[in-house]
Amino acid sequence: MINRLTIAAIAVVLTTPLAVAGPIDSACVKSDRGARNAPLCGCIQQVADMTLSRSDQRRAARFFVDAQQAQDARMAKSDAENAFWARYKNFASTAEVYCSN
Repeated sequence: MINRLTIAAIAVVLTTPLAVAGPIDSACVKSDRGARNAPLCGCIQQVADMTLSRSDQRRAARFFVDAQQAQDARMAKSDAENAFWARYKNFASTAEVYCSN
């Protein structure tokens, strides 16, 4: 017979969400600044999960490696690029407020 402690432990394991790093968190941690502040990178990923699609997250993650890509997106003329940049700006400003100490 399984005792109550074992049942409780199984319940905790089954109901605890798995920590899966997203593209923003991974890129942030790999960056020069992020390697020293993994909790901040995790917070930024949480905001990304709330504000950006997975596709937008993958695109924004590339900005950590190549800042020129961010500049190119900001300066682009197409409606799709402008829509992405608006979503990205919303993400960035939300992350700044949500993740600041």
